Amino acid sequence: MQQTESIAATAAVGIVGGGPVGLVLALLLDRSGVPCVLFNTEPETRWHPKGSSESARSMELFRQLGLAERIRALGLPGDHPTDVAYFTRFNAHELARLAMPSRAEVLRRRQEVPKTDQVPEPIHRANQMHVDRLLAEHAATRRHIIMRFGWQVDGFAQDDGGVTVSAANADTGATQRWRVRYLVGCDGGRSFVRRSLGLRFRGEAALEDRYFGGRMFSTYIRSPALYRDVLAPRRAWQYWAVNPQLRATIISVNGSDEFLFRTKAAAPNQPADDAAVIGALHCCAGAAPPIEILGHEPWTAGTALVAEKFADARVLLAGDAVHLFTPTGGFGMHTGLEDAANLAWKLAACVQGWGGAALLASYEVERLPIALRNTAAARQLSININEVEAPPEIELTSPAGEAARRQASAKLATYAEQFASLGVQLGARYDHSPIIATDSAPPSDDVVIYRPSSIPGGRAPHAWLDDGRRDGSSLHDRFGAGLTLLRLGPRPPETGGLVAAARARGIPLSVVDIGDRDIRDLYGCDLALIRPDHHVAWRGNATPLDVPALLARVVGAS
Repeated sequence: MQQTESIAATAAVGIVGGGPVGLVLALLLDRSGVPCVLFNTEPETRWHPKGSSESARSMELFRQLGLAERIRALGLPGDHPTDVAYFTRFNAHELARLAMPSRAEVLRRRQEVPKTDQVPEPIHRANQMHVDRLLAEHAATRRHIIMRFGWQVDGFAQDDGGVTVSAANADTGATQRWRVRYLVGCDGGRSFVRRSLGLRFRGEAALEDRYFGGRMFSTYIRSPALYRDVLAPRRAWQYWAVNPQLRATIISVNGSDEFLFRTKAAAPNQPADDAAVIGALHCCAGAAPPIEILGHEPWTAGTALVAEKFADARVLLAGDAVHLFTPTGGFGMHTGLEDAANLAWKLAACVQGWGGAALLASYEVERLPIALRNTAAARQLSININEVEAPPEIELTSPAGEAARRQASAKLATYAEQFASLGVQLGARYDHSPIIATDSAPPSDDVVIYRPSSIPGGRAPHAWLDDGRRDGSSLHDRFGAGLTLLRLGPRPPETGGLVAAARARGIPLSVVDIGDRDIRDLYGCDLALIRPDHHVAWRGNATPLDVPALLARVVGAS
């Protein structure tokens, strides 16, 4: 019998979708003391390998939440290389190897970088299913987060005062009604929230190519023999097979017997065939080790889709609900987590009363251009994969074979930066945002190269404050949950008027004095106002003449 609860529970923010974007949004709101309820249709996080990279910016957000070291402990063993290696077959010719450090090496190198190094949390390789599980377990312990895993949102209606949400428990049939001030759809590419708003995607739906394009399968496999007999002597994180028969990749999930195998579907609308997938893996391996298939998941290579709008009044969207990527580059989760960081502080400001009427409108203004930029970058990486030639002679032990392999190797060696793409990871800028006090031309945009700058709109430049490289050692560790005013150099200007004006408006403002001359030179200014998402809102060498106008602008009240 269906059980019905007619009581209307309340929270400041409702979140639909318990993937990484929804969970990080909830945790950032919790950090600001904002109550939220998180609905997820499945009773647990999805246990199937998906994305395998946590970008430098994602790791910074995890550091902000106190989770970076716990997440860095997930994934491959500490000494396992994170190389990307290309072979004709896994037991045959190695075409190229893009060397990347193990987790232990990453941490060792971090101890040796100069104090103005810009990557306090280097990219990490751990499968998203492990990260999601850790985030969910942590969220369940937080006092401001109400977890509703196993509850499906089946309707919502908004009015001038908030949003009424209805949800049902799939196991018991119980229903609940919730009243929230804002609702955020983080519910994936088939988002119920987005479809209910009537919003459509625009862009490129697929990249049709004989190798890495169109409908693909991600297959979760277990095979101790594959690792022991074929891969172990040539350890890597990601292995590519490039030969005349096929082009496919296998990603190590745990550094021993679990892998994610990506192959092109034989037909557009057919489910995965176990025998065909095993045959493809044997073709890649050049051997026939026993394979246990744990599950398949379809996806589309070359997708670059962005929703036409990111919000409708009190209902907003983030993550895959507003942008869909091909997984090359690992940009999907990265972009979604940046959405969450951008949106969390704006929601908190509006709930707590210090955000202006125009603040939430800036979310789409700032994030939509970044979604277009990043989906295009990921699509280009898919195109690059297909450009490597694999003629029949590439597998021959002959002069012609050696020449074909040299040609392929030269092309593949140019792909190293695509696996770093620091410009994508750290280079998002909001220069045309109405809540940014832009004062000069920004640095040129580059998806590979990150150029630190205190010009308002970009990520606040990073610096280490001591040699420990511990929690509290990073300049970013000093930024608060509200706005942060950096006073830089040995003799910073007086800022009492700005602090008093912020207090009068109810704006949470932390003041951080950094006397180090090198850090002042890095910023090129005496004062910098940093938003809670670590983007620079304003800078100067003296308190502005019209402090109330500046504060009104950066909180969307002008």
